[in-house]
Amino acid sequence: MTQTIAPRVRTLVLLILAVAGVLLAGAAPASAHAALTGSDPAQGAVVDTAPAQISLTFSEPIAVGDDSVRVLDPKGERVDKGDPANLSGTTYSVRLLSGLPDGTYTVAYQVVSADSHPVAGAYTFSIGAPSETTVSVSAQGSDDGLVGWLYGFGRYVSYAGFAVLAGGAAFVLACWAPGARVRAVQRLVVSGWLALTAATLGLLLLRGSYTTSGKVGDIFDLELLGDVLQTKTGAALVSRLLLLAAAALFIAVLFGAYARTVPAGADGDADGARKPAEGEKREGEGAAEGDGGEPDKRDLTFGLALGGTVVAAGLAASWAMSEHASQGLQPGVAMPVDVVHLLAVAAWLGGLTTLLVALYRGPVETPVGRDAVRRFSRLAFGSVVTLAVTGVYQSWRQLGSWSAFTDTRYGQLLLVKIALVAVMVAVAYLSRRWTQRLAEARISAAEEEKRPAVSAQAEEAEASKKEEKQPAGTAPAEASDASEASEASEAFGVSGASGSTKAGTGHDAVRAEQLARQRAATEAARQKRLRDADPNRFGLRRSVLAEAGVAVVLLAVTTVLTQTEPGRTEQDAKAAAATSSSAAEGTGQGSGAVSLTMPFDTGGRNGKGVVSIDLDPARVGDNSLHVYVEGPDGTPVDVPEVKLALTLSAQDIGPLPVAPDHVTTGHWSASAVQIPMAGDWKVEVTVRTSDIDQVTVSKNAQIG
Repeated sequence: MTQTIAPRVRTLVLLILAVAGVLLAGAAPASAHAALTGSDPAQGAVVDTAPAQISLTFSEPIAVGDDSVRVLDPKGERVDKGDPANLSGTTYSVRLLSGLPDGTYTVAYQVVSADSHPVAGAYTFSIGAPSETTVSVSAQGSDDGLVGWLYGFGRYVSYAGFAVLAGGAAFVLACWAPGARVRAVQRLVVSGWLALTAATLGLLLLRGSYTTSGKVGDIFDLELLGDVLQTKTGAALVSRLLLLAAAALFIAVLFGAYARTVPAGADGDADGARKPAEGEKREGEGAAEGDGGEPDKRDLTFGLALGGTVVAAGLAASWAMSEHASQGLQPGVAMPVDVVHLLAVAAWLGGLTTLLVALYRGPVETPVGRDAVRRFSRLAFGSVVTLAVTGVYQSWRQLGSWSAFTDTRYGQLLLVKIALVAVMVAVAYLSRRWTQRLAEARISAAEEEKRPAVSAQAEEAEASKKEEKQPAGTAPAEASDASEASEASEAFGVSGASGSTKAGTGHDAVRAEQLARQRAATEAARQKRLRDADPNRFGLRRSVLAEAGVAVVLLAVTTVLTQTEPGRTEQDAKAAAATSSSAAEGTGQGSGAVSLTMPFDTGGRNGKGVVSIDLDPARVGDNSLHVYVEGPDGTPVDVPEVKLALTLSAQDIGPLPVAPDHVTTGHWSASAVQIPMAGDWKVEVTVRTSDIDQVTVSKNAQIG
């Protein structure tokens, strides 16, 4: 029966991996978790005068570099200057060259969101009137190519490795102690450690290219690697590697000292393993006694359980502290919840994988039995309850509304994940039924074994009675036959056989050992055939295999989900875009922000320059104001004093003084600047370049 099972198993595994690959292949294009929620000038806006800067507002804090934001003129030439600056909160700006001609300009940005994912995009605005442009706004992001696919695959492997490592160890400690001696289980857990370690190293190398250029050649760029190590994600990956070193020590103790304290047939009475014969010691029994016996084993088990939990929680925290949970609503609650969620996933999926390996690859003398399956069933049930509770919280946090389930890609993937979990729970129920049938069948078999034993004892008793009734001096039939054979051999002159027997004693001993090994191998094969032919065990194998297959696809969907923009963020971005579009249609000038540029000359030394004013949103009520001072060569310069006054002569209002605060070289700002009513306001700027040299320049602007 096993020969017919193997091809089906291989086919199913290949199909599962193919589905997982398709899901991962589609993950990269939707990897951004921060969204552009506003800009000034707005997308598609047409402004009358050239702005002094452009500003971008995102849904969460981002990391910016020297070339994170670029502004290109219709010919594709850069017209931005200086590095991007954080104006306030999640709003970032970059200065523009002065005197820009009319035409359509392209704003391209490539930044990294606070939850570690690259965000790229572009839009256009126009000065004066729209024009033709040679710049394409559909440029490929750094996460869309081969590097992005490799990074997504590395994330999947890391999740899978963590689940197998943590879940396999939990299965051995909590459900099936003899598994510590099973070579197939040892290889599985070590493979999980190797997969997680290799994936973490790969992600660390890929990270620099993934968040910048997306080029394969930049993977081994040491300068980019140094930049990555200074980020939150880089620190999380390095911490994961350090914790994996501790995990290696844990594995060595689990499959070394702990395995020696566990007899090979420790669950024999319950799980159907072979019982040792009378006077025969179980393997590992002497070691356990020599080391102090059962108390030492309990202490070692407790230490492994405690240490393993700490290491597993630390590994889970390396994801929680650098991804979704670390940003957005209630990060202080979300991160511990995410750690518990990941631990529950590992206990369920990793334990399920270990159970599957034990059922298919476990040795005959140490089979996994009903008690181990029952213990894992209880562990899996607790994990599912934990996943349900933590999943509800995470869904509320990431979606925010019922409509996000169907209107956003994150919500749609979450529905797929919920459906897969429901399928796994249904298959797990079937596994539980097969386990119960297996237990009932074993009880019946044990009763059947007792009956032949009673019959054999009765036959032996009858034979002994017959021997007692035999007349004295009369030999039994077997003895008589043997005596006759001996006499016949002497008659034919084979009395020298005794000498040849002594000479062949060594050969016979070797032959006896070979025969014993052959009989043991034959018996083991027979026992394996009987075990595999058991319809209840076969049904349990199939149900666990189906459950593991669904788990592989579920893990792939989860990986894609972690790379997808949360539904709450996506809906907020759509709402902001709709508001921006409405404002653009209502004012004809995008967000309505006002930018003024005025040259000045105080008459003294270094008294010439240009002062630029940005008033946003240039409406009645609160406004933010930014002042920039540049020298004749266009470089930012500081001056002793800058002050403003706003006057609405038509309504006899003002002048209203504004004293901006110095931010950085050549930059001043003021918040909560009140505009009491709409009209044609006069904006006066006084610039003082020395103790005695100052000048006031002014311009009018329609505000409100």
